[in-house]
Amino acid sequence: MTKVALVGAGGKMGFRLAGRLKESRFDVAYAEVSDAGRERLKSGLGLDASDTAAAIQGADVVILAVPDTAIGKVSSAIEKDLAPGTMLVILDAAAPFAGHLPKRDDLTVFVTHPCHPPIFNDETEEAAKRDFFGGVAAKQHIVSALMQGPEEAYALGEEIAKIIWAPVMRSHRITVEQMALLEPGLSETLCASLLVVMREAMDEVVSRGVPHEAARDFLLGHMNVLGAVIFDETPGVFSDACNKAIEFGKPMLMRDDWKRIFEPAELEASIRRIT
Repeated sequence: MTKVALVGAGGKMGFRLAGRLKESRFDVAYAEVSDAGRERLKSGLGLDASDTAAAIQGADVVILAVPDTAIGKVSSAIEKDLAPGTMLVILDAAAPFAGHLPKRDDLTVFVTHPCHPPIFNDETEEAAKRDFFGGVAAKQHIVSALMQGPEEAYALGEEIAKIIWAPVMRSHRITVEQMALLEPGLSETLCASLLVVMREAMDEVVSRGVPHEAARDFLLGHMNVLGAVIFDETPGVFSDACNKAIEFGKPMLMRDDWKRIFEPAELEASIRRIT
């Protein structure tokens, strides 16, 4: 039986993954160093955790469910105990992109990350409708990359990815470099920043007298219909007034060179800050 070691099993992300892997076909060992994390695994999932060295012994796959800032330290600490051919599964592209993994050609490195449940979806169950992160009840898409290792290893990595991020709709195969363009580039540097600005704008109109609930309802409703048209979820065109507002508003809000956030040097700088 394929052995999978989950490092950081009692943490916020690790606990999510542990619940999924518990029901899988794999022989899973759970590594957790903190007493609080071990207690959480025991009380929440009925799982016993061990120290990292014991958990990864004989493991075919080692999943590092630890923060980006800890990936380098943790992977360096376990490097000597990883047998040739072991697959390292990393849950974010930042650390691999920044070169924080062991420099060993005999290891397989698989990187995977959820897209999270889409805004436009067909969920009807309340648990799924309220599962904004994914991996609990709502369906989501995922992206994965085989950074190094034999081509046949991708199937095993993708199988694990579909288990830990379940329920999964589309599974996209991309490269680590493309994953870095998506995060932090597209999803965090761009999308998160613009959403923060939108929240600040909502607060601004509230400060100018618009009732908070009215402003929130108005903004979220318009995000829904405008987003559906812009992202081709539904056919439609904007009014002349809306198009003129965009033509005037975009240069006020965005620098002419904003797309430089996707340039390699900018991505590398962003990832260095993250890791």
